[in-house]
Formats: sequence, C-alpha cells, structure tokens
Amino acid sequence: MSGLAGAAAYAAPALPDAGFGAFVARARAAGTLVVQPRMGMADPLRMREGLLATREADAVTVGTLTLDSYTRTNDLAAARTALAEGVGLNGYPIATHPAEVTRAVLHGVAGVGFPVQVRHGSAMPEHIIRALLAVGLDATEGGPVSYCLPYSRTPLREAVEHWRRSCELLAATAEFGAAPHLETFGGCLMGQLCPPSLLIAVSVLEALFFRQHGLRSLSLSYAQQADPRQDEEALTVLGRLAAELLGDVDHHIVLYAYMGVFPRSPGGARLLLEDAARLAVRAGAARLIVKTTAEAHRIPTVGENVRALETAAAAAGAERSRTAPGALPAVPDTGIEAEARALIGAVLELDPDVGRALVRAFAAGYLDVPYCLHPDNAGRTRTSLAPDGRLLWSSVGSMPIAGLADDGPRSRPPILGSAGLLSALSHVQRTYDTRAAGLPAVAAGTAPLLEPRTKPTPSRELGLTTP
Repeated sequence: MSGLAGAAAYAAPALPDAGFGAFVARARAAGTLVVQPRMGMADPLRMREGLLATREADAVTVGTLTLDSYTRTNDLAAARTALAEGVGLNGYPIATHPAEVTRAVLHGVAGVGFPVQVRHGSAMPEHIIRALLAVGLDATEGGPVSYCLPYSRTPLREAVEHWRRSCELLAATAEFGAAPHLETFGGCLMGQLCPPSLLIAVSVLEALFFRQHGLRSLSLSYAQQADPRQDEEALTVLGRLAAELLGDVDHHIVLYAYMGVFPRSPGGARLLLEDAARLAVRAGAARLIVKTTAEAHRIPTVGENVRALETAAAAAGAERSRTAPGALPAVPDTGIEAEARALIGAVLELDPDVGRALVRAFAAGYLDVPYCLHPDNAGRTRTSLAPDGRLLWSSVGSMPIAGLADDGPRSRPPILGSAGLLSALSHVQRTYDTRAAGLPAVAAGTAPLLEPRTKPTPSRELGLTTP
C-alpha cells in the first residue's frame, strides 16, 4: 500500500491525556485559542521572568524557550564564550547552561497547566533534544525540510537522518510516561512568498515523518499570508488532510502571525495580529504564535510580548462570539486542495520511508521551494502576488501540479523581477500601515512590564552558577 491511502492506514491508539498536545486539546474543547510568544533570553532569571509573565497574561498561554543561534548550529564553544564574556545572545542556550540552571528556571512555572515548548531552528538537533529532555521538557518543533532548506547548508539527506534520530530520542520518552510533542515548521517554509499548497504539503509530509518515527502527539503549522480568503481555504484544507492522514494521532493546527516584513507602525502591527487571531478562530486553528508591535524595529520586550498575547486573545474571543461552535468558513475551492494532494501523493509514491521519499522528491523537483537557494532545492519554481494579496504560481518547475488550479501556463501571472519581488515582500507592511493611518492613534499605555536590564542578571540569583 502506498501514497495517500497508505499514509492513512494506521490503527488508532488511545490519545495521550497529558503533555503539550493534551493542554491544547483541552483549551480547544473549551472553545479557547491558545496563544504563544516567540521568546528567548540568555540570562536564566530573565528567562524565568518571561515565562512567568507569559503564564500570568490575560489569555490561555503556553511558554516558549527560543534558543540562540550558536546553539542552533551546535557551536557550543561560542555559546560558552559569549556567556563567560557577557556578550549578548539572541536566545536561551539550553545546551550550555547546566541542566540544574534550566530546571531552576522552570521550577514552579512549567507544568500541566503551563507547558513549555523549545523552539530552535536546527537542521541537526540531537544535542538540543538531549538538553531539553535532561531538564524535563518534551515539546519542540522543526523538521527535516523546514529547518534545513531555509536555515542551513546541511545536505537534505543528512538533515533527514539527524531528524530521524531526534524523533526517536523524543519518542522514546513515552516509555517512561511522557507525552512528547513535535510541531512541524513546514507550513512556514519561506511562507511569505510560497503558495499555500506547498506549505500544506510539506507540513503534512513532515508530520507523517514524525509519526513514522514514533511521535504520537503532533501539530501542523501554517503561516498567515496576505489574503485572508486564501488563508481560510488553506487552513481548512490543512485541517482536512491532517484529519484524513493523521487521524490516529493527537494533532492540532497552529497558525503563525505573518512571517514576512511586518508593519512599521504600532497600529498596523496590531491590526495584522488581530486579523491573525480572527483567522485562527474562523479556520479552526487551535494555537497562534504571535508577533508584537516591535517586530519591524527590534527584539520585543517581555511586556510587548504579553500585550501581544492579550491583544490576540481578545480578538480571538470577540471572533469566537460571532462564530458558531465548530463551524468552519464556507470557502471557495481555488485548487489548493488538489495541488496539495498531488504533491503529497507524488512524494509518498517515491518510497515507503517518508524521509527517503522527501530526499528523492527534492532531487526530482517534485518539491521545489521558490526563492530558496539551498543546493538540494531545484530552484525552478517562481511565484507572483495578485493585487488582492493571493499568492500564485508563476512557474511550477517539475512539481506535479501543472494545470490543476489554472488553465495552463498561459493563465499564470508573469515571473516577478527584482522590483516586483521587493514590492511583494513589503505588500503586507504597506497594506496594514495604510489601514492604520486612517485609525485614531493608539493611546499610550504603561511602560513594558519587564524592560530589559542594563546588564544581565547573574544566574547566582537562582542559587546556581553558569560556566
């Protein structure tokens, strides 16, 4: 048995009743959107303060430990040097701080009522998986494609093998009563210029890879784009395919607030985040990764992250009050589902092992990410942005979707030149800043809840020391 039918041919076991996935499932059953920040600070006390502030926000939240770039690339010597010399890091160095330091960060904060996920960006994450397991965490994210092609020069074949071992490390904790959770980042794959069908296909394929290597609690991602109608259709299709192909495992859909060039005005950024929250509710996503009003300018403070969480939760609650429970939008069929099914089916036909199938698919050009310069990406696909914000294929290369959603090459929009590409990348920023310019100014609030300290707080305040 092969293809889509084979992918769905698993017996359904009992779903886990604890862990990250179970927390989100309970919130969803209660009709509440879970909101989550991108947050990572190198200093342990600051990281603990950030987690506490997230937990205490006026929203249903989960916590995040976002790791630094040295840890992501396994340059732990550089991370140790940065900590020793007081050089700022752009995240939490979980593999460099002693395990007892991170346990102290999490003590009394993380738990059944407030799970914490580790976010990283690594194509070779075994050291990260070992480090997070050592401190009692069992939820993370990424994938062999989505954390290789955009972020790394690692050969895809090697990334697949690293991720196979990482999945098996994480899955093995179930033997000891854990409920490990893994989220695919595939739906955010250079999402601002990638049409939805490819994002859906990679998200589903990575989730199938995770399941093949033992994970039973998963989430599938999708990144908000520029047209809400296209996004509603895409999220509906992703949910339908996940239910069909992954119905035997605990799973949910997670939406990312727009991943591209963010509005420069606070009002525009707030409008975009509110639209993301409303979209999540309408299209049945269970969790939303937020962005803040500071995204276009700098790393946000904890206070700005908290306000983003509360803004999203309020917008979601208002949308929920206008939406019938369990109702999904009646969206037109523009061909996203047909394309996604064709891509997934073609890949799964290549090999019963999903990892090998992914490698072969990229080698054959069956999967081809627009504007991605990784050596294992064919680089023959191109996209265009319609005036209403819909992302369209200009060239599909060797992907098996020609003619599925249009009348053939003559109906496709022209390939973007450099000026058109830059304009497309800033379309959302211009649109929302223009909308915000017509609104009353946002009243000035109080200072951020936790402004950055002028100097990192020594970890000895936790009663512990670092290298």
